[in-house]
Amino acid sequence: MTALSVNINKVATLRNARGGNVPDLLKVARDLQRYGAQGITIHPRPDQRHIRYDDARKLPEVVTTEYNIEGNPIPEFMELVLSIKPTQVTLVPDSIDTLTSNAGWDTVKNKDHLKPVIKQFKGAGIRTSIFVNPDVQMVEGAKEVGTDRIELYTESYANGYLNNPEQAIAPFVKAAEKAIELDLGINAGHDLSLENINYFSKHIPSLLEVSIGHALICESLYLGFENVIPMYLHRIKFWNYSKC
Repeated sequence: MTALSVNINKVATLRNARGGNVPDLLKVARDLQRYGAQGITIHPRPDQRHIRYDDARKLPEVVTTEYNIEGNPIPEFMELVLSIKPTQVTLVPDSIDTLTSNAGWDTVKNKDHLKPVIKQFKGAGIRTSIFVNPDVQMVEGAKEVGTDRIELYTESYANGYLNNPEQAIAPFVKAAEKAIELDLGINAGHDLSLENINYFSKHIPSLLEVSIGHALICESLYLGFENVIPMYLHRIKFWNYSKC
């Protein structure tokens, strides 16, 4: 079954805009799970402009599903993740000043960098995932560095979906097929929404997890979390697959 993990960075952004603790990040995480979310995702950045490192340390108090922490494996991030030991760490090649994640890893060029990082996380009992573009060569490189899963970066799919969904999904299908061949788990995230996730889920074999933040938060401004979470769950309920 494809699991829905909700990225709550935007909730922290709203809180930080006024100071104080409204909205309460921990309460939102607790409620999202109560409404059906099967995981909570955060992406703490070095400037802590939305999720703070202190948030990351407090969230295990309320996360009863899967806890996924995304980020670039700089020393401070690695120390944070290793101290928390979340369910999953997703490695993303963000620079410090990146507004939002905008590319996957070049797993071939960064093999020597990624391999020991992944080994260290796996040695601590943390499931590992690498953010990659839908490129067969990058999927093969992900296997070489030892990751458990890949997370497919879906911007190109989202941009092309309305005009030509078949063309937009094609490279993702090829990447997913290669991942299955190599015994890698498949996650996806970043630009999926209520509008495009149904088609994506139908065409990507063995999709284990989708991590959605920006679109889900925006949709919830109109519809409410309690309505939006079940709407996503209905749209992704196509595959039953047990792995990693």
